[in-house]
Amino acid sequence: MKTEKPVSSESIGDLVVEVLDDLKAQSVLRLDVRHLTSMTDIMIISSGRSARHVRAVAQALLERCEAAGLKPIGVEGEDGGEWVLVDLGDVVAHIMIPSVREFYALEKLWDIAPRRETGDAG
Repeated sequence: MKTEKPVSSESIGDLVVEVLDDLKAQSVLRLDVRHLTSMTDIMIISSGRSARHVRAVAQALLERCEAAGLKPIGVEGEDGGEWVLVDLGDVVAHIMIPSVREFYALEKLWDIAPRRETGDAG
């Protein structure tokens, strides 16, 4: 099934959050960082229940992006599965196991960014 390519960072972010929610990613947090960095507009941080779950969520995200006509700039961490980063240019998605997310605490690095939490809060 071919879908239309999202054109704005907001619509790409919506697509990412939708996939994360569909695959039951936990504690999904969407940060608007466009006024804090020129590297990306939106950063999305989420957790998977295990390395296998993190890899499955990342793979589903890549498949949905391909169906939408989006080509990632880069993907890191797929082999290990503890932290997978999907760089879509205007949107960067981080999918991590909870212990890695807690250790690196990316949310604290971007504490002043406007945020929107979705999905499971735990």
